[in-house]
Amino acid sequence: MSTPSVLSDITTARTLGEVALSAARLHKGVALRKPGSPDVGYEELGRTVREIAGGLAALGVEPGDRVGILGGTIPEWTLADFGALCAGATVVPVYHTNSPEECEYVLSHAGVKILILEDAKQAAKIAKVRANLPELERIVVMTGTAEDALTLAELRARSAGDVADERVAAVAPDDVATIVYTSGTTGPPKGCVLTHANLLSMAGAYTDRLGLREQPYVYFQYLPLAHVLARMVAIVGIDTGGTLAFWSGDAKRLAEDIGAAAPTHVPTVPRLLEKIQTRAQASATGVKGQIFTRALRTGERVARAKREGRSPALLDRARHAIGDRLALSKVRAVFGPNNAIVVTGAAPIGPEVIEFFHACGVIVLEGYGMTETCAAATLNTPSEWRIGSVGKALPGTEVTTAEDGEILMRGPHVFAGYHRNEEATAAVMREGGWLASGDLGHIDADGYVHITGRKKDLVITSSGKNISPELIESALRETPWISQAVVAGDRRSYLVALVTIDPDEAPRLAAEAGVPADMASMAEDERVRAIVEKDIVAANQKFAAIEQVKRFVILPRDLSQVEGELTPTLKVKRSVVYDRYATAIDRLYGD
Repeated sequence: MSTPSVLSDITTARTLGEVALSAARLHKGVALRKPGSPDVGYEELGRTVREIAGGLAALGVEPGDRVGILGGTIPEWTLADFGALCAGATVVPVYHTNSPEECEYVLSHAGVKILILEDAKQAAKIAKVRANLPELERIVVMTGTAEDALTLAELRARSAGDVADERVAAVAPDDVATIVYTSGTTGPPKGCVLTHANLLSMAGAYTDRLGLREQPYVYFQYLPLAHVLARMVAIVGIDTGGTLAFWSGDAKRLAEDIGAAAPTHVPTVPRLLEKIQTRAQASATGVKGQIFTRALRTGERVARAKREGRSPALLDRARHAIGDRLALSKVRAVFGPNNAIVVTGAAPIGPEVIEFFHACGVIVLEGYGMTETCAAATLNTPSEWRIGSVGKALPGTEVTTAEDGEILMRGPHVFAGYHRNEEATAAVMREGGWLASGDLGHIDADGYVHITGRKKDLVITSSGKNISPELIESALRETPWISQAVVAGDRRSYLVALVTIDPDEAPRLAAEAGVPADMASMAEDERVRAIVEKDIVAANQKFAAIEQVKRFVILPRDLSQVEGELTPTLKVKRSVVYDRYATAIDRLYGD
């Protein structure tokens, strides 16, 4: 079992409302920034959240009432969040990609009284289910206007007085700050009840372990704010006087937005890193490709030497300087000029991906946690990291494993239970306050935690071999053409895979195969299949024979949230995919 560190006196605020009000008094500079919009300074942030709090109070919001926020990753989301918290409310975030029915479930289950949503598009979605939400009294729109909704400006203008100080003072650390609904890979989402103390304990752990009070840092925000990780970044950023740099909202401009923001920290998910790696390697052709390949190999040797505490060989240092200037620096430039630290989690990432970026001089730190633990509970850091692990336990966190290898966690960051679901809460809480994660793994002799897969996703072959499909799927996604991979083989004699072609790479794959760039027809074309098969065979070499994919089928389109196959955080709903493509799976075992 890893030993919990003593949490240093990082965050003096007792509640999240205090974080916002204190930050507005103590910090200078830019708090929120978005391309094409005026910067929001700390003084303006304080004024805005106070007015939002007053406006909500004028609408009848009492301490503990639920205020929902439905929208994309925009500065107004964070202002609404802190404004509601300063009114003493409990915030219920809703994914902006949710269907009307999914929104209805969350808003109804949580008992949301006031809903703050992004724009007319989101308002139209709620209008379809409004009749089924009797507890929803008013709607506020953050940008633009919408029928039967107050604008954010109108809400602020309704403030009858500054209630923030009084409301915030009345909130206790153990009061509920937010109910965050999980993305629901195996059923209806569950509402994780997180207290102010839960969130602030973890914010302090991040700040302590990463040294985030050393100077005001710039945090790039593009992940959904309905997800607890992006929310934690906002809390840490505001508490430490940093700048939250939001993306434009245009996926095609994401790389451009990151570079322009000049961030110091980029929280992300593995898929972005996998795509950047694929693009970098695909664009390195001809002479440039040879230069890039040689530079990358040298970079790998230099990075390995540094990890092992050795000085790189003199020749490698000289070659690295040249290769870095000609090739590797271009990968680093994607993350801006400030040598940004990239923090990744939420899904498995292949060690080869992290090694690629380390060779290019980009620090990628993998962490691990759950909504129930206020995001990451373990984290690699610039001074303590081990590729292939998710780092050591953060200060205040205890991590151990059960007899079957399940990861268990305990500490002040562990949630207060599932909203209106005692049975689900009892199912994950163990004696002594341990939270059962549902993930399998081990802790090495140096305290680094290693995750090997999900208990419920284990594939048990007909020979009785237990196989975690996640690492195999991650290796398949690292190949140039594959966007999603779902491995199957439960109670079968070998593994098969359902794979999809990456839509962004489809034109290049079509050109290489000499076929039209049509996803559906490409899935059936033997020339395309032959190219994809080579990459699957190469990925198989990383695994034992029983863990290798023996047969595969290319699906006619990518998996999507709209079709119910992905969660809002892009996790695969494995049971949905298995059911939907059961015939295709059976055919892979047909003869």
